Amino acid sequence: MPQLPSLLAVFGHPDDESLVAGGVLAQHAASGARTAVVTATWAPGTHRAAELADAVRILGAGEPRMLGYADHRAPDSSTGPRLCDVPLDHVVADIVRHIRSFRPEVVLTHDAYGGLTGHPDHRQTHRAVVLAAGAAGLEHLYPEAGAPWQPAAMYAATHPHGAVADLGPLLTRVDKSVLSVPDELVDAVVDVRPWLETKLAAIRAHRSQIERERPLPGILSRLPDAERDRIIGTEYFTRIGARPGPGRMSELTTI
Repeated sequence: MPQLPSLLAVFGHPDDESLVAGGVLAQHAASGARTAVVTATWAPGTHRAAELADAVRILGAGEPRMLGYADHRAPDSSTGPRLCDVPLDHVVADIVRHIRSFRPEVVLTHDAYGGLTGHPDHRQTHRAVVLAAGAAGLEHLYPEAGAPWQPAAMYAATHPHGAVADLGPLLTRVDKSVLSVPDELVDAVVDVRPWLETKLAAIRAHRSQIERERPLPGILSRLPDAERDRIIGTEYFTRIGARPGPGRMSELTTI
């Protein structure tokens, strides 16, 4: 397959990378593209950091890049401050540093809702990544973070209204929100079934989440194979900034 653009994914928690973008991360890595994952919460040395390390290696994304902030709802995730309590400018600077060191062609993060469940850490990560992607190319912003680098495209992982019929009821059953977007706001629909086994293995690497009732990895693990594969076999993205023309893309491109 032709080589796809290099891809840096920035998400709020360990497991986000596997659940909403595991397919495209595996796809880009399989094409020979450089890929990496930045995770905003949980600190190195915690059990979820070890799970994240296994997941990103399965996806071909190297070693975890962890900002080390505390999860909004898990005080044991870090001895540092919660992500949502830190000045946004500090988080932006952290992400600029990773963008400039990795120099990706494409940056990927949560949508403005913070995904289906609207987690506060997801929303804060979205805000910080949008600002960081613009700032990374400007030499007089965050000069201590390295030489300027401007990604060519930025995407948000999202879920359209028309694609949550299976997953929505499973989330509402455990008192989670279902925040989907109008179908016309989706710019790329990626069939990730060729990389489904890799994506599923990465999700299963988040063992602590598989064991629990409410997290999505646990919900998916209890489904019949066909239903689970239907839910995770397609990934949806909105391009942030300069949106493409009519028609949906089937890959994350810089065009």
